[in-house]
Amino acid sequence: MFDFKLGQVLGLLLRTTPYLFLRLMVYVGISLAYLIVTGAGAGIGWIVGKAASNPGFAFWGGAIGFGLTSGVLYWLREYLLYMVKAGHIAVLAELLEGKEIPGGKGQLAHGAEVVKSRFVESSVLFGVDRLINGIIRVINRMTMRIANWLPIPGLDSAMGIINAILRTSLTYVDEVILAHNIRVKSDNAWATSRDAVVLYAQNYKTLLKNAAAITVIVWLLTALIFVVCLAPALGVASLFPNVASFWGVAIAVVLAWGLKAALVDPLAMTALMQVYFKVSAGQMPNAEWSGKLEGWSGKFRQLKEKAGGIAPQPAPALPGSAPAAPPPPPPAG
Repeated sequence: MFDFKLGQVLGLLLRTTPYLFLRLMVYVGISLAYLIVTGAGAGIGWIVGKAASNPGFAFWGGAIGFGLTSGVLYWLREYLLYMVKAGHIAVLAELLEGKEIPGGKGQLAHGAEVVKSRFVESSVLFGVDRLINGIIRVINRMTMRIANWLPIPGLDSAMGIINAILRTSLTYVDEVILAHNIRVKSDNAWATSRDAVVLYAQNYKTLLKNAAAITVIVWLLTALIFVVCLAPALGVASLFPNVASFWGVAIAVVLAWGLKAALVDPLAMTALMQVYFKVSAGQMPNAEWSGKLEGWSGKFRQLKEKAGGIAPQPAPALPGSAPAAPPPPPPAG
């Protein structure tokens, strides 16, 4: 029914344990930063509130700490993409092609070297990622808009759930397209990104079906992590009895987010990479799809301009893969 194989995905991830540990340190570290700074703000607010006989100060102190941490992380997002996510994507892409990769610290150095060979500066990778994300949103919106006029009772509610799944899956789709970009040994990241987006569009039915299933798995695993984190988080929050329930849930959410980003997101990303590489293997980016995307998305037009006049290139074939099926035509409209 679906095109990803969880057993193989888990096996690939186990071969990238250095990156999993790196992600665990980074994202759990971020979670701890949220907890420490937010807790310090709540503690200061509690002390001030006790002196002023206003317990609400603890809430606002914690909120300020949470906001400060979020602001710092917003400025670090480019570094995290370049040094953590992209390196992991690079080694996973090589594993999916059947290549051997080093272990231990050598794997981290290898992943960083591959990324730097494709994107000399982190700003280029970040710019490509932002454009891809915007284009994928447009593709999903245009390919799903037919549901707006289908006279099927209850479809609006169903489409609301489907759209929520698709919005969540965007995180993994843009990373998969970056994987194609890293995989294709080109000197022009904009041109390979253009081709990768077109390949996604011409295989959108298969990819959206699998992305939806993967996203449901992610939600279930994240909910399980949240439940596990909730009890100890409420225990920590009970140190501030006036706001224990609110901050207990908030702490559990932050911890669950950190563990999801470290361990669950790589699972989803690898599964969708497996599907993308399989369905696009050997395919040539379709000119008709490229024209449709140019009409739909200003960001795709930007991507084409930055790509220059470099001709589209076919997706690399996977070892032992069958010849690619011709891509379906784009939807009308």
